[in-house]
Amino acid sequence: MAVTGIILVLFLIAHMLGNLKSFAGQTAFDHYAHWLRDIGKPLLPGVWFLWILRGVLTVAVIGHIAAATALAMRARAARPVRYAHRAKVQGSYAARTMRWGGVIILLFVIYHLLDLTTGHLNPVGDPSKPYGNLVADFAPERWYVTLFYTLAILAIGFHLRHGAFSAFRSLGQQTPRGERRARVAALVFAVALCAGYLVVPFAVLTGLVS
Repeated sequence: MAVTGIILVLFLIAHMLGNLKSFAGQTAFDHYAHWLRDIGKPLLPGVWFLWILRGVLTVAVIGHIAAATALAMRARAARPVRYAHRAKVQGSYAARTMRWGGVIILLFVIYHLLDLTTGHLNPVGDPSKPYGNLVADFAPERWYVTLFYTLAILAIGFHLRHGAFSAFRSLGQQTPRGERRARVAALVFAVALCAGYLVVPFAVLTGLVS
């Protein structure tokens, strides 16, 4: 769970930084998108780097889901009979909805790939015009796409907040002060990442990026 989570988080950070290239203009963003296809040349032909990256991410996603399923089954097996009365324990919204949040994120990833990777759900859908695809996707008349994107990013934020907090705790933040620090650090990280992703569609929606 931890290893696959780290791989996915590193990708999220890199992907967010790449998205912010849109503020540098069409030329810079298109150059960045085409550069991704040329990474590894001439050692790797064509777009092999992207396919290798996609393969690693696919394995990480499958591994993450498998780990989550295994942990859920272990938890159920450890207590096959439910408590007659279970006192409430301190926990966050993210912790209580971690599994459903993961399902929402998976569905969003599938939609996102069909939208901005394959172009099947994009108004432009031209792989040679990544900036045009981005702007067309979050155009004002497609506000519902921005809304869905926002809800999905918020789900990712809750997921990351809980995951990062759990990771910090696993690394030894067991004291009350350490727990508070871990909670704050996880929240700051999740908010920063969500803001980095959401600033782009809202910039397109408001005409700042066009």
